[in-house]
Amino acid sequence: MIDDLDWYGPETATFGDRLSAAVEKSGMTQKLVAKRLGIKLATLKSWEQDVSEPRANRLSMLAGLLGVSVMWLLHGRGDGVDYSDNEAQVPPEINDILFEIRALQTGLLTSADKLAKLEKQLRAKLRDM
Repeated sequence: MIDDLDWYGPETATFGDRLSAAVEKSGMTQKLVAKRLGIKLATLKSWEQDVSEPRANRLSMLAGLLGVSVMWLLHGRGDGVDYSDNEAQVPPEINDILFEIRALQTGLLTSADKLAKLEKQLRAKLRDM
């Protein structure tokens, strides 16, 4: 008889599985992750359920926020969630600093995305002159 807990492994995980694991491991709620990404909670849940996938800019933000690589989210290779049970616990004050760093990284990526859109609008207006 197959143990119900053994069905999942890094070899069989989907994008949604890896995303769910990374969100859980981050200690953040789905709601907080969605808020920090500037998306709706339903959007994050659809990514976790493999109903849809994020665009490249959101994927990059997601990886930075969760502390995993884009390649790991997409293909399970690279820096990702450590599934070992015997990992050291990070002290809360260090975890708070890491969350703040990730939030700043996400904010920078969001600002870069907005800047790119504004530059595109500006170029279009200049061409129309």
